[in-house]
Amino acid sequence: MITSKHYIMNNSIKENNRNKSWETYQKDIADDNYYFARSCIRQNFFPAAEELFLKIISKELGKDIFDDERQTTCTGIAYHSGVIPFETTMTVVARQFALMTEAGYENFVCSCVTSFGIYTEVLETWKHNPSKEQEIRESLKRATGKTFQIPKNLVHTSDLIYKFREEILSKSKFRLLNKLNGEPLRIVDHIGCHYAKIFPDKGIGGAEFPYVLAGMIDSWGGSQVDYPERRHCCGFGFRQYLLKSNRGYSISNSKIKFDSMAPYKPDLIIANCPGCTFFLDRWQYVIAEMEGKTYGENGYGIPVLTYEELAGLLLGYNPWDIGLQLHQVSVESLLDKLGVNYNPLEKYKGLNGEDLGKPEMPNVLKCY
Repeated sequence: MITSKHYIMNNSIKENNRNKSWETYQKDIADDNYYFARSCIRQNFFPAAEELFLKIISKELGKDIFDDERQTTCTGIAYHSGVIPFETTMTVVARQFALMTEAGYENFVCSCVTSFGIYTEVLETWKHNPSKEQEIRESLKRATGKTFQIPKNLVHTSDLIYKFREEILSKSKFRLLNKLNGEPLRIVDHIGCHYAKIFPDKGIGGAEFPYVLAGMIDSWGGSQVDYPERRHCCGFGFRQYLLKSNRGYSISNSKIKFDSMAPYKPDLIIANCPGCTFFLDRWQYVIAEMEGKTYGENGYGIPVLTYEELAGLLLGYNPWDIGLQLHQVSVESLLDKLGVNYNPLEKYKGLNGEDLGKPEMPNVLKCY
């Protein structure tokens, strides 16, 4: 016979087990002094996002972060596409670490989740195969004359925004609340596969319960949208997209996600991968052109932002200064719900006020 005492004990044990499991998916995130590694594709997809991240970390939070002009790509796309061998990638990564060492930093933060996966894979390889690390050290020394220290702390940029989410909240002018009805905004979080699935213990919450973006939603007043395909890949996949004949695989994965989330009527999608952000944004336009189908309200689609773009909006940055006009899906519906003031006439103006011209409008997907 199960008594109330046994029931309480069993629940207590289960709760302790859950807590221990959650603790295994926490990570050490340095408090300050970061060496910043940019993303090659991110600078092309959403060129203002990284600059916004640097402003948030340095100006808003007062942290020391070094943006090194000498850095290069991590080779992630070429490596995962089978174009270059892992030894080349490891040597390039070793040079990045050498630049960090020369600059006097020990904490390495990268902007791309593919880079995060690459750096993690290299460090794990060296951890289990010290002879390989020595081999790469010798190769780097012969090629460049450089040497390096292993980073004491390796994190992704979304980890920093997550770590300081409460401080960002304290400085914010807006919350994730719909000013039109007072309700929390319904937000879909999408985690890059290379952040949470290659090495689950390196991401906050692991692969099953990643919390790096959900934590921002919770802290900033929004409501998480939980839907059947929440952890499904966006479909980017380098070999799927780089080969034109394979792009159907990519778009079909995104469509699975859109169809699954649509009944929950999300106000926004946020992602921590530049590729995911790009494709969840762009494929909505493509699906509309191919099938005449749109998601979101009134045919305008579901806005898709990066985590620091969302943080920037809440902090009061001008949406056009942080590059939101470069998104395929219009963001004005979100701005109106947040209560953000914006000038529609400035949407397509350059930094010097020069009129850049209004782009050609899609046939199906509505734009402001």
